[in-house]
Amino acid sequence: MAITPSKDLETFENATPDRDYTIRIRVPEFTCLCPKTGQPDFATIVIEYVPDKTCVELKSLKLYIWSFRDQGAFHEAVTNRILDDLVTAVNPRFMRVCAKFNVRGGIYTTVVAEHKAPHWTPPPTVTLPPG
Repeated sequence: MAITPSKDLETFENATPDRDYTIRIRVPEFTCLCPKTGQPDFATIVIEYVPDKTCVELKSLKLYIWSFRDQGAFHEAVTNRILDDLVTAVNPRFMRVCAKFNVRGGIYTTVVAEHKAPHWTPPPTVTLPPG
């Protein structure tokens, strides 16, 4: 069975929709092309989200991330595109996408984009004493 890149993000039902909890996904092998030079840009993408009714299916996410490999994209644009596409697919309570690009010409770039559903209020932070 041949596997190819895809822009289709699949979801599945959140088994615990009554609870706020965080899903963290780390993608250390993101690649796209510099739109100016055509050279590859490498990044680690970290996706953190509080799901509502659905969660992203990881194999479809892998194929989605792979679909950027041969596309020219500025770091800022591709980070926001990933966030927009995931928000459209999953409709989370909260989502953050952090793209940590490897050094290029002596410069590291990190782009962070966030989405917060209008109806969602984050729970208060709990600080536990040291153990």
